[in-house]
Amino acid sequence: MSARVIVTGAASGIGEATVAALRERGCAVAGLDLDEREGVIACDVRDQAAVDAAVAAAIERLGGLDVLINCAGLGDPQSAGEAPAEDALRVLDVNLLGPWRVTSAALPALRESRGRVVNVASGLAHLTVPFATAYCMSKKGVVAYSDALRLEHGDAITVTTIYPGYIRTPIHAAAAAKGMALEGMVPPEPLAAAVATLVRAALGRPARDLATTRRGTASYAFLRLIPRAWIDRGVLRQTRAAAKNGAFRDGIAKELGERLSARR
Repeated sequence: MSARVIVTGAASGIGEATVAALRERGCAVAGLDLDEREGVIACDVRDQAAVDAAVAAAIERLGGLDVLINCAGLGDPQSAGEAPAEDALRVLDVNLLGPWRVTSAALPALRESRGRVVNVASGLAHLTVPFATAYCMSKKGVVAYSDALRLEHGDAITVTTIYPGYIRTPIHAAAAAKGMALEGMVPPEPLAAAVATLVRAALGRPARDLATTRRGTASYAFLRLIPRAWIDRGVLRQTRAAAKNGAFRDGIAKELGERLSARR
């Protein structure tokens, strides 16, 4: 029997591409996203009642559930020195509490099938960058949620945490519009690599943690071993170099860019 899969964030980016890849492999897939379209059920992951209804409809449509992929996410930037505004709360709600809500609704069906939960975190769960405050907090939290879920329900389900790097998808548009683009600061990863990793997590041998490239696997292993203070210095060195090369001239990062550019 083909795997029955729910994918959140199914209308764009990694989620949309993963849905297509799973269907090519014969899986029965129901997508969840804000707006309904063919193969996608409307669902706001910030609303538990909406989540419960959408997950129930997806499970009925699929005839059960074997895999849940929590892929929905936002990337709006904020300053850590300013009080969290609505955009920060929205990022935390979607990225961190969204997977918790959706998993809770899907858990009875997943336990029945002895299925899988795949949570999409980020390389920024290992490495914090300026102005990705709520995003980094949320992705570190997703790792903790995966660990807690594994401890409580590992008798019946497997839980895999995925760590994509910088991938050119619409999630980065909000940060770029506010003057905080990752382009040029970190090496991009191909979308196809992230999709292949999610497919592997859904259908392959169970794994606890998966980066989406070999470089990511090596980098995150290294980052787990070295002192955090060294990581901070490395990030600041790279941020300063980017500022001196003309990045951070406008928007949310302008003031920090000016300070870093002035330092020798």
